[in-house]
Amino acid sequence: MHASHRRVDVLINNAGTMATPYALSPQGHELQLATNHLGHFALTGLLLDLLLAGRDPRVVTVTSVNHRRARLPFDDTRRYSPMGVYNSSKLANAIFGWELHRRLGDAGSPVRSILAHPGYTATNLQLSATTSGWRIVLGRLGNPLLAQPADRGALPQLFAATDASARAGQLVVPDGPGELRGYPVPGKLSPAATDPENGRRLWTLSEQATGVRFEALRPSR
Repeated sequence: MHASHRRVDVLINNAGTMATPYALSPQGHELQLATNHLGHFALTGLLLDLLLAGRDPRVVTVTSVNHRRARLPFDDTRRYSPMGVYNSSKLANAIFGWELHRRLGDAGSPVRSILAHPGYTATNLQLSATTSGWRIVLGRLGNPLLAQPADRGALPQLFAATDASARAGQLVVPDGPGELRGYPVPGKLSPAATDPENGRRLWTLSEQATGVRFEALRPSR
């Protein structure tokens, strides 16, 4: 990226896996947390200098409505639960996006950190999840009947990435019942996502896990 680009205007952290069997990444971290959070943390830190050179630069981190029902990823000591760990990884997304917003603000950075979630969107994410039989059946029936099309589900991310009214630190969600479908509107993060201690703790653990430091985010004097 650095060899071919002088700036990055928008980074959308949207990679994801859902409810997989227990496995480790090549670096030795639980696979869902590694894919859904640690990779985004590292990529954002490695591209921060290019984002600082961008035009109206934004980092959009994609979380889930499920972040509101999740346990903190560093406090979940239960037996491995594929869906429970997925929810925790989505809470990690929310914590990271908010903590990044806070640190960017403290540093006087022009980069905006914005969060979004797609609601219930018909993709192969639910169909590829390895979970209990009733969830598989629900996904195969619910996707065509209840889920919104993928292009509609992308609207919150696109709004966060491009709309002039999208605010730093904002969560953008679908406007329908339960935030499951609809058009982009401002939403509300869970208290756990905006708790400063959770942000500091997850940030430290993420730095330790990835070896990536956000050197440019030192408070301005």
